[in-house]
Amino acid sequence: MSDIVTFGETMLRLSPPDSERLEDADEFEVRAAGAESNVAIAANRLGADAVWTSKVPETPLGRRVVGELRSHGIETDVVWSHRGRQGTYYLEQGGTPRGNNVIYDRENTAVSTAAAREFDLDPIRNARVFFTTGITPALSSTLRDTTANLLKAAQQGGTTTAFDFNYRNKLWSPSEAKETLTRLFPGIDVLVIAARDARTVLGFEDDPRQLAHRLGSQYDFTTVIVTRGSEGAVGWHDNVVHDQPAYETDTVDPIGTGDAFTGAFIARRLDGDDVPTALEYAAATAALKRTIPGDVALVTADEVETVVSEQAEDISR
Repeated sequence: MSDIVTFGETMLRLSPPDSERLEDADEFEVRAAGAESNVAIAANRLGADAVWTSKVPETPLGRRVVGELRSHGIETDVVWSHRGRQGTYYLEQGGTPRGNNVIYDRENTAVSTAAAREFDLDPIRNARVFFTTGITPALSSTLRDTTANLLKAAQQGGTTTAFDFNYRNKLWSPSEAKETLTRLFPGIDVLVIAARDARTVLGFEDDPRQLAHRLGSQYDFTTVIVTRGSEGAVGWHDNVVHDQPAYETDTVDPIGTGDAFTGAFIARRLDGDDVPTALEYAAATAALKRTIPGDVALVTADEVETVVSEQAEDISR
């Protein structure tokens, strides 16, 4: 039995070095990048036995993705496809005022045709946690059904279901996202959502503490985590809201910060931590991720422990 099984697309990320413009780049760094695999890796780095499952093209690029994920220590359980392509995205990084620019190239990918019947559902039914995100059902109508069916299978097996709302405006509109994702809510135990997404998609203008309580009460979640960027996060559980500030960090690469946070939170909850403690470790992991290039939180448990301990010492002074 695995601690956590995640499902979703992992792309190849291509980015010019040194904040060069895409239109002028002569070379690209290539890394595997996907919210669900990022969460699996972060959880694994903090001690959870993690599996990433997906549908992947039987091509050199598909094998590159699977090989890289395996190199990070997680198990991969994939359906190999001879149809469809490997999704990619291009990232141009720039400082203020230019900012970052992301260009997706993920049409007609193998994963967009993935149906629940193609997968062995026993690993999901037998896992302690099943995790996916709102990115996955945004990719195709087929994946909307698949996401719902996998969440249902997990709950039928007694598996805790965790879901990151993860709205992407380059994939669908707020109204489309609201219609689809709220239909999934009955199949979700633990919800992670950015305050900005709750405003944009759900129309909730509450402050984060009120928002966490409102979501938990209205949709009968077990746990709700509302992230609020540089201000940290709040967690609602057992009708109590807990505040967690963000830890100070130098930002080398912000991509994947939220995934690092979520993976660490799940891992620590699986290890028996209460919600406030798990939030501390999640915030520390997110801070460390921002110092690391790429989407993946290549942290160690000892590094995370050090950040948490140092923060506690600062507070006690």
